[in-house]
Amino acid sequence: MTDLSLTCRRILKATPEQVYNAWLDPKMILKYMTMGPDMRALDATSDPRVGGRFSFVMQGEQAHPHAGTYLVLTPYSHIAFSWETPWSAPESRVDLLLAPVDGGTEVVLTHVKFV
Repeated sequence: MTDLSLTCRRILKATPEQVYNAWLDPKMILKYMTMGPDMRALDATSDPRVGGRFSFVMQGEQAHPHAGTYLVLTPYSHIAFSWETPWSAPESRVDLLLAPVDGGTEVVLTHVKFV
């Protein structure tokens, strides 16, 4: 059986440094980690070091807790972390690759074993 994975590519109008720092900032996590328009993120924490943990709760009609451990932190180019929810598969992992491009940063997000 093959592990289910998903890869998304986007260009953001920000530098790799800005994207990298925003991804690790608990205040920014509250702004971008939502599953839909009727959801909001609550109670974000982040200890941005390899082995450090992050957590937040997506809140809609129900609370959806999320957490993980930072596995790779290469400044301004690579962030990897485990993805832990009550519904995620064991060893679920997210990798973010950041690369400077004209007008901003290309972000390649790959989530492996997300169900």
